[in-house]
Amino acid sequence: MAEDSVGVAVPDSGAVVQDSAPALQMPTPEQLGISITSGPEGGMKSVTVGDSFDFPVTVSWSVQGSALLVVPSGSANAKGLMQVGLSQESSRSVKDGKEVASITFTYKIVAQDTGNLHIPALRFEIPTQAGMPLDLRSESVDVRVVEPFNPLPLAVGAVVAVCVLCAGLWRARRRAAAREAVAARNAAESALREKMMVLKQRVNSADSREWLLELEGICKEYVARRFGLGAEDNGAGVNLETLVKDGKLEGWESLVEEFAHARYGGGQRDGFENRETWKAAMKLMGVSEEE
Repeated sequence: MAEDSVGVAVPDSGAVVQDSAPALQMPTPEQLGISITSGPEGGMKSVTVGDSFDFPVTVSWSVQGSALLVVPSGSANAKGLMQVGLSQESSRSVKDGKEVASITFTYKIVAQDTGNLHIPALRFEIPTQAGMPLDLRSESVDVRVVEPFNPLPLAVGAVVAVCVLCAGLWRARRRAAAREAVAARNAAESALREKMMVLKQRVNSADSREWLLELEGICKEYVARRFGLGAEDNGAGVNLETLVKDGKLEGWESLVEEFAHARYGGGQRDGFENRETWKAAMKLMGVSEEE
């Protein structure tokens, strides 16, 4: 030690002065029986972009005659999420015979983007007599944000599916109708060929006039089916002479004249002549002797 000019002892310049006050040790929230839970019961459900949703955070503690002041000191803003409101509600309950107090902070958040987003850890402070606040933090929670439901693509898809189905049914019916028409035409041609073959066998034995009139009936039946005339009476009402004059039966002139001669005049004919008439009729109707 050295003394100054007035005899007051002062410490040497190399002496070290130490602070005897002990460092302040803050208790943890667990030691004080304080707990914090975040998120709704049952977990976070998916959210539609553009919609707002509530995100609760609850701070609870055992009362034991004490009261706590809990102050939120952070926000729920994050990428794709924006906080637009905050409310709080206090409550008390009894758990395991002990009274428990709680404060629930409800953050109102708007989803601004889609995807797997994250609500950040939220910070709270509890003032203490020591002057240093007690710090609390919640856990970060994931939230799935999806696009809003648009019924238009579904409706368009349904309309397209119905149109495709109708088109398929229409094509199927058209093919079935075409098959039926072909089958009917083949059956008619087969019946016509059979009648003509029977008529060929009688070319020499039958009466010429009756044979020609029978051939005329077969020809009328063919023309009725071809032009859709008199189909209900197998062509009995068809007038071949008129159709020839109208130019609808080109090449049938001589055959129709033979039918008219048979009707109004008659007369016996040689089998050879009938056979040639039969061949002409087969050619005009497009019928072959073999299927």
